[in-house]
Amino acid sequence: MYAIIETGGKQLKVEPGKRYFVEKLPQNIGETVVFNDILMIRHENNTKIGQPLLAGQVQAQVVDQFRDEKIEILKHKRRKHHMKRQGHRQDLTCVEIVSISSQ
Repeated sequence: MYAIIETGGKQLKVEPGKRYFVEKLPQNIGETVVFNDILMIRHENNTKIGQPLLAGQVQAQVVDQFRDEKIEILKHKRRKHHMKRQGHRQDLTCVEIVSISSQ
């Protein structure tokens, strides 16, 4: 069984019992998160596709809150003696999927 959900402007294929990294969520470690934006659910040979969303929910538990590794951005213009260096660290949340339910 798996579901495709939308969180943080991205689509993610999730399965019960697995951990995933998503963009930062406001919940604290140990709290439960409910994802209601379900695009598709597949259970054995039964597939439900939303138009655009399905009724149901995916429950997950917050495992960790952390920042990802630094990404370096370098902009350079040739022959102009111009170079700009920039960095970014994304805040992430690790969630473990507890259950997937559809109606």
